[in-house]
Amino acid sequence: MRIEHRGRVPRIHPGATIAPGAIVSGDVVIEAGARILHGAVLTAEDGAVRVGAETVVLEHAVVRGRAGHPAIIGSHVMVGPHAHVNGATIGDRAFIATGASVFPGAVVGDDAEVRINGVVQVNTALEPGAVVPIGWVAVGSPARIISPDRHEEIWAVQQTLDFPGTVYGVERAAGMAEIMRRQSAFYGAHDDDRLTD
Repeated sequence: MRIEHRGRVPRIHPGATIAPGAIVSGDVVIEAGARILHGAVLTAEDGAVRVGAETVVLEHAVVRGRAGHPAIIGSHVMVGPHAHVNGATIGDRAFIATGASVFPGAVVGDDAEVRINGVVQVNTALEPGAVVPIGWVAVGSPARIISPDRHEEIWAVQQTLDFPGTVYGVERAAGMAEIMRRQSAFYGAHDDDRLTD
C-alpha cells in the first residue's frame, strides 16, 4: 500500500517489489531490485526513508524516518523480520537480523552485522565489519558492544547519548505525559494521509 503523507508520495523504482500488505508512506525512495515484503512498514514520518539497490526488508520490519534522523539503508542490505530501523543509517552489505533494533542517530557501518535481537542505541557508531552478537547492545561512539546482563555499564554510556532528546525532542525530566502529549499531536498528521494505489 502506498500512502501520501505530509504531502509526499513514495518513489519506487519500477524494478523494485512491494509485496501485498506492505506499507510505504511519505517521502520514501526505493531503488532498483529492492524487495519490501509482506507486513513491512516504511514510514517517512517527518524525515526521509531511503532504501538502496537489491536491499531486502523482510516481513513486519519497521523502517522509520524522523526529522533530523532520516532512515538511510544502503545497497545489498538484509533487514530481517520484526527488525526496527528508526532514524538510522545502515551501510552497504550490512545484516540487520530478526528482531534487531537500530535507534535514531545510529550509524551501522558497511558489512556490519546486528544479529538476532541485537540493539544499536541512539547516536551510536558501529564500525564497518563489526558484529553485535545475539541479544547484545552496541552503545556509544565509537560503539562499545556489551552483553545485556551488564545493564549498569550499558546505562552509564547510554545516559550520555540523550535518548529522550534525540528521539522525542525533550529533556529526560519532561516525563511520559509530556512525551506522549507531543507524540499524540505529531502522529495526528496521519489524519490527512491519502492512499495512492
